Amino acid sequence: MATATGAMAATSRAPIPAAAAFPGDLGLGRRRAAAPGWRAGGRRLRASPSARRPFVFSPRGVSDSRSSQTCLDPDASTSVLGIILGGGAGTRLYPLTKKRAKPAVPLGANYRLIDIPVSNCLNSNVSKIYVLTQFNSASLNRHLSRAYGNNIGGYKNEGFVEVLAAQQSPENPNWFQGTADAVRQYMWLFEEHNVMEFLILAGDHLYRMDYQKFIQAHRETDADITVAALPMDEQRATAFGLMKIDDEGRIIEFSEKPKGEKLKSMMVDTTILGLDQERAKELPYIASMGIYVFSKDVMLRLLRENFPAANDFGSEVIPGATEIGMRVQAYLYDGYWEDIGTIEAFYNANLGITKKPVPDFSFYDRSAPIYTQPRYLPPSKVLDADVTDSVIGEGCVIKHCTINHSVVGLRSCISEGAVIEDSLLMGADYYETEDDKKVLSETGGIPIGIGKNAHIRKAIIDKNARIGENVKITNFDNVQEAVREAEGYFIKSGIVTVIKDALIPSGTVI
Repeated sequence: MATATGAMAATSRAPIPAAAAFPGDLGLGRRRAAAPGWRAGGRRLRASPSARRPFVFSPRGVSDSRSSQTCLDPDASTSVLGIILGGGAGTRLYPLTKKRAKPAVPLGANYRLIDIPVSNCLNSNVSKIYVLTQFNSASLNRHLSRAYGNNIGGYKNEGFVEVLAAQQSPENPNWFQGTADAVRQYMWLFEEHNVMEFLILAGDHLYRMDYQKFIQAHRETDADITVAALPMDEQRATAFGLMKIDDEGRIIEFSEKPKGEKLKSMMVDTTILGLDQERAKELPYIASMGIYVFSKDVMLRLLRENFPAANDFGSEVIPGATEIGMRVQAYLYDGYWEDIGTIEAFYNANLGITKKPVPDFSFYDRSAPIYTQPRYLPPSKVLDADVTDSVIGEGCVIKHCTINHSVVGLRSCISEGAVIEDSLLMGADYYETEDDKKVLSETGGIPIGIGKNAHIRKAIIDKNARIGENVKITNFDNVQEAVREAEGYFIKSGIVTVIKDALIPSGTVI
């Protein structure tokens, strides 16, 4: 497991020259003052169209390929502030969000969703990171504190990962009303940072991306806002907000989930953004990923002056910026990306890491590791078990059972005769002692984990669940939707989800 102890190394990959010292050392302010379009103090000069520096467009510069190089000046660690939006109540992911914020939902046996954008930031040398949330944030706060609290800043303590929960104030007595409103409510804090850009990210996406290339494209095109775009075919395009671009990659039109003739009208030439001719024919649409780079002064002006009542970036602020003539550029990301907003998407994303020979998303990329909380658990113990095409987390005890095409989370205990197929087990937050188990046995209780001879297929078993002996969770009747919260489970899109801390009595059939 990659832990946050490597985070400091990740943020110090590119040494900062002495001339690029921090504010107070005549570094960042001096470099901004000397850079085209900037004046001392970090304020950007908005040139008239005739005075704007010559526009240089490089398709390779906006394509997220491993071969392209980045040379950010100033460095991302000093000039970019990362803002991760934790999302709302996460109702579509319920019951996984019953006791936790959406970014705190476990992922891939050892991780949580929030580890993805935070790790992408650290691997991209973006070390100043805020996470905005307002629902069930206790476990998220705890995880971020344990995973990143003491390992980011280095000896000068410039880096941080902090949670900003929604709060009421005399100026704004309301909770966050949307993505833009959440950023607006904390703008007083963000503007204190002497940075050039704000990097706006979502806390519930699964992907690996070098944000330095994203930011470099933003600067090279002299954009006010740059929107990460995913190329896609016609079949998937109807489920996304699509964008239309001109021959310089500038966004000129938005359309939310278009169909029919409106969909056809949103086709674009994706070779402009770096795709080759063959793939451009297969993927003639581009969809917004909900990932943005805003120039600092642009963000301040949009949220306070141009659109002071707008709540959402994707549907209000960014289309509005296009309408008033700002330069809003598209940046092509041609790789795996999944919006984990529903139970079905979450299930498929987790099971996708078991695919062979190449998983949908790999946690084994040495050049861009995914960090998480160091738990110091023992290796997993597998005793006479048949395990195929599966991922096993840390600290598990697996005895005389069968596991196929499944993800088994940390501290999972699976008893003799159990069969686990096409399922996600999230594991447990703690181990029960032998004395605990003895008391449970004497009183007819059920220990945490999967009981003897249980059969689980196409299911999600949340943390600390107690599954009794001879339980069958296979959705034999092929029920698509069912609410059985009192009985400890839900069914959504045909996937049975057992609630965190639930107890499923021995002999139960679901």
